[in-house]
Amino acid sequence: MSGAWPARVAALSRDVLVFFVLLSAVVTPAGARDLTLAAPDEPLVAELAKNFVAAFAQQSGIAMVEAPFDGSIEAITLAAGAHTPWDIVLLAAPVLREGCARGLLQKLDWTAIGGRERYLPEAVSECGVGAFLKTMVLSWDNDKIQGAPSWADFWDVAKYPGKRGLRRDPRMTLEFALLADGVAPGDVYATLRTSEGLKRAFRKLDQLRPYLVWWEKDDEAARQLGEGKVLMTMAPSEEIVAADRDGTHHFGMQWNGSLYRVKSFALIAGTPLLDPARKFLAFIGDPALEARLMADIAFGPLAKGASALLPPPLRAFSPSSPGNLKDALPFDEAFWEENEAALRQRFDAWLAQH
Repeated sequence: MSGAWPARVAALSRDVLVFFVLLSAVVTPAGARDLTLAAPDEPLVAELAKNFVAAFAQQSGIAMVEAPFDGSIEAITLAAGAHTPWDIVLLAAPVLREGCARGLLQKLDWTAIGGRERYLPEAVSECGVGAFLKTMVLSWDNDKIQGAPSWADFWDVAKYPGKRGLRRDPRMTLEFALLADGVAPGDVYATLRTSEGLKRAFRKLDQLRPYLVWWEKDDEAARQLGEGKVLMTMAPSEEIVAADRDGTHHFGMQWNGSLYRVKSFALIAGTPLLDPARKFLAFIGDPALEARLMADIAFGPLAKGASALLPPPLRAFSPSSPGNLKDALPFDEAFWEENEAALRQRFDAWLAQH
């Protein structure tokens, strides 16, 4: 990765400083409640939501506030039952799918929010508008490794001696093990659904056991890499970008064989503020807005053309840039909904073996 960030990008990030001023300046009619966005209380996600809210409040004059949200279907159920005053929610794919199927979320009139064609296909669903894309990649220090290693190279400790970083979680870890073992990206989940495929993934992990350094929180991956505790690691791409902002590190990212997930905005069924909520969903499809947000947070924008508006150094690091997305594999939410409990138990037992 390159050194210092362009001054233009740094200037763009200052826009978020107007957030609190804007919210305090907008006045709503007496007795009316503000349009409310519920989002998980995660630092990067909260920052993203604030950027959207600030820009929307400035342009529309509609007062909008945020509320903490644990991301659960139970919380969505309460909101749809008018027990929680939420209008818009930021959801992971499994909760979006279940909430839509159960009628807890408003089915979208795409003509009222700017049309499906404004977005990449990954952003479009019956009840959700893609807010951003997050990707797990293979990362390394360019000062120590020449070229771009693959997942097969990640497992090759003879060619690349040193420790390896993996998340202490079966999700994505098992997928990367199969990719390293030569399974084609399109066959990974079909392979994981078989008994022999699971054995194959765990056998592959066995090969790396003496070299593994585990991490659990997202920011640990980049920190371990920067401290030289590992030669290569699986890592959230936005954490690698954040770690390299000051030019201290020169990390690389491998998009071929990366895994991505999408989070989406959805509307609570029966919201009394349907019209302003739709205006918010129409607003967020602006490619220029999403490009600006990418400069701050490094998630993948999902409005068509947004990545193309980024400065070249940033465009190379955007998970949703065409060149990066084409070699990525969508994380199979349905597979893990069905199998997470059993595979987590098996993974924990494997960890405990030595």
